[in-house]
Amino acid sequence: MTDPIDGAALLNEVEAFHRRFNVFPTEAAYVAVTLWDAHAHLLDAFDSTPRLAFLSPEPGSGKSRALEVVETLVPRSMAAVDASASALFRSVSGIDGGRPTILFDEIDTIFGPKAGENEQLRGFINAGHTRGRVMYRCVGDGSNQQVQGFPSYCAVAVAGLGSLPDTIMTRSVIVRMRRRARNERVEQFRTRIHVREGNQLRDRLAKWAETIQDQVTDAFPEMPDGVADRPADVWEPLLAIADAVGGPWPKRAREACLTMVKASRANDKGSIGIRLLTDLRDQVLTGIDRLPTVAILDRLNALDDAPWADFNGKPLDSRKLSKMLSEYVTADGDPVGSRNIKTGGGGVLKGYYATDLHDAWQRYCPPPPQNPLPPLPGTENTV
Repeated sequence: MTDPIDGAALLNEVEAFHRRFNVFPTEAAYVAVTLWDAHAHLLDAFDSTPRLAFLSPEPGSGKSRALEVVETLVPRSMAAVDASASALFRSVSGIDGGRPTILFDEIDTIFGPKAGENEQLRGFINAGHTRGRVMYRCVGDGSNQQVQGFPSYCAVAVAGLGSLPDTIMTRSVIVRMRRRARNERVEQFRTRIHVREGNQLRDRLAKWAETIQDQVTDAFPEMPDGVADRPADVWEPLLAIADAVGGPWPKRAREACLTMVKASRANDKGSIGIRLLTDLRDQVLTGIDRLPTVAILDRLNALDDAPWADFNGKPLDSRKLSKMLSEYVTADGDPVGSRNIKTGGGGVLKGYYATDLHDAWQRYCPPPPQNPLPPLPGTENTV
C-alpha cells in the first residue's frame, strides 16, 4: 500500500517550479496558475473550466515562457499556434485517444486588430468552457454530408499581446505579464532538463487527481464576498481544489480570487455600450438632470482616456449616440431617446435626461466612484 499523496505539498512544489522560471506580477497569480495546472487534471469533476490568459502590452514580458512551463505540467498538452478549428474539434473529440490541454501562444495573431474575425475559433474556445457543450459541423463529401456534434470541453491556456474578445476575457483567469525589472532574476529554462522535471510533477499531479476526483466532483466551494456570476464560474474549480488539499491553500486561493477578480474589473470597461453609459453617468451628467446632445458630444469627445474622439475613425456624432442609447430602455420600458430641452434663452434643443438613463445605469454599469466629480459650473440642475 502506497502512502497517500500530500496535495498541499505537491501544489507547493508546482508553485515553486513556476517561480524558478516565471516572474508573475502578483503573488495571487502564482496561486491561480498553480491551481489551474491542477484543475486541468480534474476537468470531469467540474461544470466549467476557466481559460488561463497570459497577456501583456509589449513583447518580452515572459508570456511564452509562462505558457511553456504550464505545458510541462498539464495532461496531453497540445500547442495550437496555427491549428485550424476543425483540427481542434477532432482533437478534443478524442480521436487520437484522449482529450488534450490546448495551448495557444501568440493568440493576438488570431484575435488581434490586424487578424480580422475568427469566429470558429472564438466559438470553440467559448463553447469549450462548459461541460457538455458540442460544436455542430457538417462532415462528408459534396451532397453526402451529415451534421455531427464535436465535444469542445477542454482546458485552454493562451498567451499574447493586448487583449482578447470580451467573451473569452470573462471566462478567463487573467495574468497581466510585464517585463522583468533589472533586479528580478529567473532560472534559464533548459528544455532537455526542465521539461522532464515538469513532466514528473505532471505525472504526480495526475496520480493525486485520481485520489481526490470523488471529493471535488460536484463540490460547490464558498465564494468570497462579492464574487458571483461569471467570476464565480471561473474560480469555482480552483477553490474546490484548494479546499480539497487544505493547509494554507483555501485561504490563499480566496485571497487570490479577490485580488484577481478586482483587478479584472478595474481593467474591464465592458462593452462599448456600457462604456458609453458609464461615461455619461460619471463624466458628463454628474449632478445634471438634462443636457443637450451637442453638449454631451462635446464632453464625451473631450475625454482623454476614452474612445469617443476617434470612434471608428471619426468623433462620435448625434446619429451614432442615438443609435447606441436606443439599445437600452427607460424604467418604463421605452427605448432611451432624445427629448426636447428648454434652454435659458427660451429656445429648445434636443438632448437627454438623466432620469431616462437611471435604469440602464443601475443594471449595466459598475458601481459609481465613491467621490463623484462635481458638476461643471452653471450646470448643477439644468442647462
